[in-house]
Amino acid sequence: QNTTPTTTTYNPTMTNSTILVTGGSGLVGQAIKAYTDENSQPGETWIFLSSKDGDLRVREDTDKIFDKYQPTHVIHLAAKVGGLFANLSQKVEFYRENTLINDNIMENCRLHKVTKLVSMLSTCIFPDKTKYPIDETMLHDGPPHPSNEGYAYAKRLIDTMNRAYAEEYGCNFTSIIPTNIYGPHDNFSIQNGHVIPGLIHKCYIAKKEGTPFTIWGSGTPLRQFIYSLDLAELTVWVMREYHSPDPITLSVDESAEVPIKDVALAVAKAMKFEGEVVFDTTKADGQFKKTACNKKLRSYRPDYKFVSMEEGIQKSVDWFLANYETARK
Repeated sequence: QNTTPTTTTYNPTMTNSTILVTGGSGLVGQAIKAYTDENSQPGETWIFLSSKDGDLRVREDTDKIFDKYQPTHVIHLAAKVGGLFANLSQKVEFYRENTLINDNIMENCRLHKVTKLVSMLSTCIFPDKTKYPIDETMLHDGPPHPSNEGYAYAKRLIDTMNRAYAEEYGCNFTSIIPTNIYGPHDNFSIQNGHVIPGLIHKCYIAKKEGTPFTIWGSGTPLRQFIYSLDLAELTVWVMREYHSPDPITLSVDESAEVPIKDVALAVAKAMKFEGEVVFDTTKADGQFKKTACNKKLRSYRPDYKFVSMEEGIQKSVDWFLANYETARK
């Protein structure tokens, strides 16, 4: 009688797998870590890289990382990113550094016969002039906004190369396109951060100093926001279950698109801010909407429940307050 305990493996392709997450110290990397700490499957080993582990722009550094960990799966989040001004003034660096990183990762995945590579794209790389809602098929339909074309073309090439590697080498490489991400471990900088973390930090200061909470613009533009833990869960699902080189948009439904005004008021409520909320209409609003279509995701995951914006913002505010000293800001 064989009495050795058996472990249940839910997905045979994931038995004894080593999953390497590049950009593991960032917003999404930390969310995947939090998710997999609770939801990893038997035989999975998760490794979260940060810039301390090596410079992914350098081929030799990247080779050493792959030789050391011998990953079977890679979730590629690392990128050179920045706000509007950085993108405008450093198009060469945004193009070159992202292209080098992506080439080093993809070629190592091929050479090491990695079972699956999932890379992260972004909605800001879509054509500037487009109809809405945008979906995965429109990625190459026209040039991106001139302000971030260096970054956008480098990122678009990931999609091109996913298909090329599949055709030529039979590699299982794909990409995900999230909408606006927010959550714990975000960059809460008011100058360079994104909408929600910037508003959280701004509201914190207004509450502390007893001044009005001022939002730039009218508050009317619409956006879709995805809580980082939801994105983490869906990214891991893509790695385990979604096998096509064509990108998949990971976004809340179109009906969950919200005006910035509602976001600001949810931040004020979560922060228990009792003061005056002011919308400074002398500041520009930016694009009115950038609606993304999640029909493809819904065809696979019709019942997936996203965290509501109110709950996600409350969790983000709580994390910011608990980690104020060490949070990026």
